[in-house]
Amino acid sequence: MKDILEYRDYRQYIVDYYADRKAKSAFSWQEFATAAGFSSPVYLKYVSEGRFNLSEEAAIRTARAMHLADFECDFFVEMVKFDHAKNDTEKRAAFSKMISIADANKAKILEGESFRFFEDWKNPVLRELAPAMPGAKPLALAHACRPEVSAAEVSESLNFLVKADLLKKDKDGNYEQTDKVVTTGPMEVTPLAVRGMHRQMGEFALDAIEGVPQDERHFSGLTIGITREAYQEIVQKIAEFRKEIIAIATRESATDEVYRLNVQFFPMTNKSLNKKD
Repeated sequence: MKDILEYRDYRQYIVDYYADRKAKSAFSWQEFATAAGFSSPVYLKYVSEGRFNLSEEAAIRTARAMHLADFECDFFVEMVKFDHAKNDTEKRAAFSKMISIADANKAKILEGESFRFFEDWKNPVLRELAPAMPGAKPLALAHACRPEVSAAEVSESLNFLVKADLLKKDKDGNYEQTDKVVTTGPMEVTPLAVRGMHRQMGEFALDAIEGVPQDERHFSGLTIGITREAYQEIVQKIAEFRKEIIAIATRESATDEVYRLNVQFFPMTNKSLNKKD
Protein backbone atom coordinates (compact mmCIF):
# COMPACT_ATOMS: atom_id res chain seq x y z
CA MET A 1 0.00 0.00 0.00
CA LYS A 2 1.01 3.64 -0.34
CA ASP A 3 3.19 5.41 2.21
CA ILE A 4 1.11 7.15 4.89
CA LEU A 5 2.49 10.55 3.87
CA GLU A 6 0.59 10.19 0.60
CA TYR A 7 -2.75 10.15 2.44
CA ARG A 8 -4.99 12.93 3.71
CA ASP A 9 -7.96 10.76 4.75
CA TYR A 10 -7.27 8.62 7.81
CA ARG A 11 -10.36 6.48 7.16
CA GLN A 12 -9.04 5.56 3.71
CA TYR A 13 -5.71 4.66 5.28
CA ILE A 14 -7.48 2.29 7.67
CA VAL A 15 -9.38 0.72 4.75
CA ASP A 16 -6.19 0.25 2.72
CA TYR A 17 -4.26 -1.09 5.71
CA TYR A 18 -6.98 -3.65 6.43
CA ALA A 19 -7.18 -4.71 2.76
CA ASP A 20 -3.41 -5.08 2.58
CA ARG A 21 -3.27 -7.25 5.72
CA LYS A 22 -6.32 -9.25 4.64
CA ALA A 23 -4.72 -10.07 1.29
CA LYS A 24 -1.68 -11.55 3.04
CA SER A 25 -3.29 -13.39 5.97
CA ALA A 26 -6.55 -14.29 7.75
CA PHE A 27 -6.65 -10.81 9.27
CA SER A 28 -10.06 -9.72 10.59
CA TRP A 29 -11.72 -6.56 11.83
CA GLN A 30 -11.99 -8.22 15.23
CA GLU A 31 -8.25 -8.86 15.37
CA PHE A 32 -7.63 -5.28 14.27
CA ALA A 33 -9.99 -3.83 16.89
CA THR A 34 -8.52 -5.99 19.66
CA ALA A 35 -4.97 -4.88 18.78
CA ALA A 36 -6.12 -1.27 19.06
CA GLY A 37 -7.84 -1.87 22.42
CA PHE A 38 -11.50 -1.68 21.33
CA SER A 39 -14.06 -4.03 22.88
CA SER A 40 -16.34 -3.94 19.83
CA PRO A 41 -15.02 -6.27 17.10
CA VAL A 42 -16.35 -4.00 14.35
CA TYR A 43 -15.45 -0.61 15.83
CA LEU A 44 -12.68 0.16 13.35
CA LYS A 45 -14.81 -1.09 10.47
CA TYR A 46 -17.44 1.45 11.47
CA VAL A 47 -14.74 4.13 11.80
CA SER A 48 -13.54 3.36 8.26
CA GLU A 49 -17.13 3.75 7.03
CA GLY A 50 -17.52 7.13 8.74
CA ARG A 51 -20.08 5.88 11.27
CA PHE A 52 -17.76 6.40 14.27
CA ASN A 53 -14.89 8.80 14.96
CA LEU A 54 -11.59 8.34 16.75
CA SER A 55 -10.54 10.38 19.77
CA GLU A 56 -6.90 11.49 19.86
CA GLU A 57 -6.07 8.76 22.38
CA ALA A 58 -7.88 6.15 20.25
CA ALA A 59 -6.06 7.44 17.17
CA ILE A 60 -2.71 6.80 18.85
CA ARG A 61 -3.79 3.26 19.81
CA THR A 62 -5.00 2.59 16.28
CA ALA A 63 -1.77 3.93 14.78
CA ARG A 64 0.28 1.63 16.99
CA ALA A 65 -1.95 -1.31 16.09
CA MET A 66 -1.02 -0.58 12.46
CA HIS A 67 2.66 -0.56 13.51
CA LEU A 68 3.08 3.13 12.78
CA ALA A 69 5.92 4.67 14.76
CA ASP A 70 7.35 8.11 15.42
CA PHE A 71 6.45 10.56 12.64
CA GLU A 72 4.03 8.11 10.99
CA CYS A 73 1.99 7.92 14.18
CA ASP A 74 2.06 11.72 14.49
CA PHE A 75 0.94 12.08 10.88
CA PHE A 76 -1.98 9.67 11.40
CA VAL A 77 -3.11 11.59 14.50
CA GLU A 78 -3.00 14.89 12.56
CA MET A 79 -5.10 13.31 9.79
CA VAL A 80 -7.67 12.42 12.43
CA LYS A 81 -7.62 15.98 13.77
CA PHE A 82 -7.97 17.33 10.23
CA ASP A 83 -11.00 15.15 9.56
CA HIS A 84 -12.69 16.00 12.87
CA ALA A 85 -11.89 19.73 12.87
CA LYS A 86 -14.90 21.90 13.66
CA ASN A 87 -13.71 24.99 11.80
CA ASP A 88 -11.18 26.27 9.25
CA THR A 89 -8.70 27.34 11.94
CA GLU A 90 -8.48 23.81 13.33
CA LYS A 91 -8.28 22.32 9.83
CA ARG A 92 -5.48 24.67 8.78
CA ALA A 93 -3.52 23.88 11.95
CA ALA A 94 -3.80 20.13 11.38
CA PHE A 95 -2.94 20.29 7.68
CA SER A 96 -0.01 22.62 8.33
CA LYS A 97 1.31 20.10 10.86
CA MET A 98 0.91 17.32 8.27
CA ILE A 99 2.97 19.37 5.80
CA SER A 100 5.64 20.01 8.46
CA ILE A 101 5.90 16.31 9.26
CA ALA A 102 6.24 15.48 5.56
CA ASP A 103 8.87 18.20 5.05
CA ALA A 104 10.90 16.95 8.01
CA ASN A 105 10.95 13.52 6.41
CA LYS A 106 11.76 14.79 2.93
CA ALA A 107 8.35 13.93 1.53
CA LYS A 108 5.96 16.12 -0.44
CA ILE A 109 2.24 16.29 0.26
CA LEU A 110 -0.05 16.70 -2.71
CA GLU A 111 -1.47 20.24 -2.53
CA GLY A 112 1.10 21.24 0.10
CA GLU A 113 2.68 23.98 -2.03
CA SER A 114 -0.67 25.18 -3.33
CA PHE A 115 -2.01 25.29 0.23
CA ARG A 116 0.97 27.32 1.40
CA PHE A 117 0.71 29.74 -1.53
CA PHE A 118 -2.90 30.66 -0.85
CA GLU A 119 -2.59 30.55 2.93
CA ASP A 120 -0.71 33.87 3.13
CA TRP A 121 -1.59 37.03 1.20
CA LYS A 122 2.11 37.97 0.94
CA ASN A 123 2.81 35.10 -1.47
CA PRO A 124 0.58 36.21 -4.38
CA VAL A 125 1.47 39.88 -3.78
CA LEU A 126 5.24 39.27 -3.83
CA ARG A 127 4.90 36.95 -6.81
CA GLU A 128 3.64 40.00 -8.72
CA LEU A 129 5.75 42.65 -7.00
CA ALA A 130 9.24 41.09 -7.05
CA PRO A 131 9.48 40.82 -10.87
CA ALA A 132 8.21 44.41 -11.13
CA MET A 133 11.06 45.68 -8.92
CA PRO A 134 14.24 44.17 -10.43
CA GLY A 135 17.23 44.40 -8.11
CA ALA A 136 15.10 45.39 -5.11
CA LYS A 137 16.21 44.01 -1.75
CA PRO A 138 13.73 42.39 0.68
CA LEU A 139 13.55 45.61 2.72
CA ALA A 140 12.51 47.67 -0.30
CA LEU A 141 9.90 45.07 -1.25
CA ALA A 142 8.65 45.08 2.34
CA HIS A 143 8.17 48.87 2.26
CA ALA A 144 6.31 48.57 -1.05
CA CYS A 145 3.73 46.14 0.36
CA ARG A 146 0.42 47.37 1.70
CA PRO A 147 0.19 46.72 4.59
CA GLU A 148 3.91 46.94 5.19
CA VAL A 149 5.67 43.74 6.29
CA SER A 150 9.18 42.91 7.51
CA ALA A 151 12.17 42.12 5.32
CA ALA A 152 12.39 38.71 7.00
CA GLU A 153 8.81 37.92 5.98
CA VAL A 154 9.57 38.96 2.42
CA SER A 155 12.68 36.74 2.31
CA GLU A 156 10.71 33.78 3.64
CA SER A 157 7.98 34.25 1.05
CA LEU A 158 10.44 34.68 -1.83
CA ASN A 159 12.35 31.55 -0.81
CA PHE A 160 9.09 29.60 -0.77
CA LEU A 161 8.01 30.97 -4.17
CA VAL A 162 11.32 29.94 -5.74
CA LYS A 163 11.24 26.51 -4.09
CA ALA A 164 7.66 26.00 -5.27
CA ASP A 165 8.70 27.02 -8.82
CA LEU A 166 6.31 29.98 -8.82
CA LEU A 167 9.23 32.40 -9.27
CA LYS A 168 12.70 31.88 -10.67
CA LYS A 169 15.77 33.90 -9.79
CA ASP A 170 18.41 34.77 -12.38
CA LYS A 171 22.16 35.17 -11.87
CA ASP A 172 21.72 38.90 -11.18
CA GLY A 173 19.23 38.25 -8.38
CA ASN A 174 16.16 39.38 -10.33
CA TYR A 175 12.90 37.46 -10.16
CA GLU A 176 10.71 36.25 -13.00
CA GLN A 177 7.38 34.43 -12.93
CA THR A 178 7.42 30.85 -14.21
CA ASP A 179 3.76 31.20 -15.25
CA LYS A 180 1.70 34.34 -15.63
CA VAL A 181 -1.38 33.06 -13.79
CA VAL A 182 -1.82 30.81 -10.74
CA THR A 183 -5.18 29.14 -10.06
CA THR A 184 -6.35 26.74 -7.36
CA GLY A 185 -7.18 23.97 -9.83
CA PRO A 186 -9.30 20.93 -8.90
CA MET A 187 -7.84 20.66 -5.40
CA GLU A 188 -9.61 19.40 -2.28
CA VAL A 189 -7.64 20.98 0.57
CA THR A 190 -6.46 24.21 -1.10
CA PRO A 191 -9.91 25.91 -0.86
CA LEU A 192 -9.39 25.82 2.90
CA ALA A 193 -6.41 28.17 2.51
CA VAL A 194 -8.24 30.22 -0.13
CA ARG A 195 -11.07 30.92 2.33
CA GLY A 196 -8.49 32.26 4.76
CA MET A 197 -7.03 34.49 2.06
CA HIS A 198 -10.51 35.82 1.21
CA ARG A 199 -10.86 36.85 4.86
CA GLN A 200 -7.46 38.57 4.85
CA MET A 201 -8.15 40.39 1.59
CA GLY A 202 -11.63 41.35 2.78
CA GLU A 203 -10.09 43.05 5.82
CA PHE A 204 -7.61 44.88 3.59
CA ALA A 205 -10.50 46.03 1.40
CA LEU A 206 -12.20 47.59 4.42
CA ASP A 207 -8.98 49.41 5.32
CA ALA A 208 -8.66 50.65 1.71
CA ILE A 209 -12.02 52.47 1.93
CA GLU A 210 -10.40 55.06 4.20
CA GLY A 211 -6.70 54.45 3.60
CA VAL A 212 -6.49 54.65 -0.20
CA PRO A 213 -7.38 57.78 -2.24
CA GLN A 214 -10.67 57.39 -4.09
CA ASP A 215 -9.05 57.84 -7.49
CA GLU A 216 -6.81 54.84 -6.80
CA ARG A 217 -9.48 52.33 -5.81
CA HIS A 218 -12.95 51.37 -6.98
CA PHE A 219 -15.80 50.16 -4.78
CA SER A 220 -19.33 49.48 -5.95
CA GLY A 221 -22.15 47.15 -5.06
CA LEU A 222 -25.67 45.97 -5.80
CA THR A 223 -28.48 44.63 -3.63
CA ILE A 224 -30.85 42.62 -5.84
CA GLY A 225 -33.58 40.02 -5.54
CA ILE A 226 -32.96 36.95 -7.72
CA THR A 227 -34.03 33.35 -8.40
CA ARG A 228 -31.78 30.32 -8.12
CA GLU A 229 -31.56 30.18 -11.91
CA ALA A 230 -30.49 33.83 -12.02
CA TYR A 231 -27.87 33.14 -9.34
CA GLN A 232 -26.29 30.41 -11.46
CA GLU A 233 -26.28 32.64 -14.53
CA ILE A 234 -24.70 35.53 -12.60
CA VAL A 235 -21.97 33.24 -11.22
CA GLN A 236 -21.19 32.14 -14.77
CA LYS A 237 -20.98 35.79 -15.85
CA ILE A 238 -18.60 36.51 -12.96
CA ALA A 239 -16.38 33.62 -14.10
CA GLU A 240 -16.31 35.05 -17.63
CA PHE A 241 -15.61 38.53 -16.27
CA ARG A 242 -12.64 37.23 -14.25
CA LYS A 243 -11.19 35.66 -17.40
CA GLU A 244 -11.51 38.99 -19.20
CA ILE A 245 -9.74 40.79 -16.34
CA ILE A 246 -6.90 38.24 -16.43
CA ALA A 247 -6.57 38.74 -20.19
CA ILE A 248 -6.27 42.53 -19.72
CA ALA A 249 -3.78 42.19 -16.85
CA THR A 250 -1.53 39.74 -18.71
CA ARG A 251 -1.62 41.61 -22.02
CA GLU A 252 1.55 43.51 -21.05
CA SER A 253 4.54 42.25 -19.12
CA ALA A 254 5.10 45.54 -17.26
CA THR A 255 3.67 46.15 -13.78
CA ASP A 256 3.24 49.60 -12.23
CA GLU A 257 1.23 48.51 -9.19
CA VAL A 258 -0.10 45.30 -7.63
CA TYR A 259 -3.89 45.34 -7.14
CA ARG A 260 -6.35 42.91 -5.56
CA LEU A 261 -9.79 42.35 -7.09
CA ASN A 262 -12.41 40.89 -4.73
CA VAL A 263 -15.58 39.60 -6.36
CA GLN A 264 -18.17 38.94 -3.67
CA PHE A 265 -21.72 37.76 -4.25
CA PHE A 266 -23.52 36.55 -1.14
CA PRO A 267 -27.06 36.30 0.31
CA MET A 268 -28.51 38.95 2.60
CA THR A 269 -31.66 36.93 3.41
CA ASN A 270 -32.51 33.36 4.49
CA LYS A 271 -33.57 30.75 1.95
CA SER A 272 -36.81 30.23 3.86
CA LEU A 273 -37.94 33.78 3.08
CA ASN A 274 -40.54 32.78 0.48
CA LYS A 275 -41.22 29.21 1.60
CA LYS A 276 -44.56 28.24 3.03
CA ASP A 277 -45.20 25.47 5.51
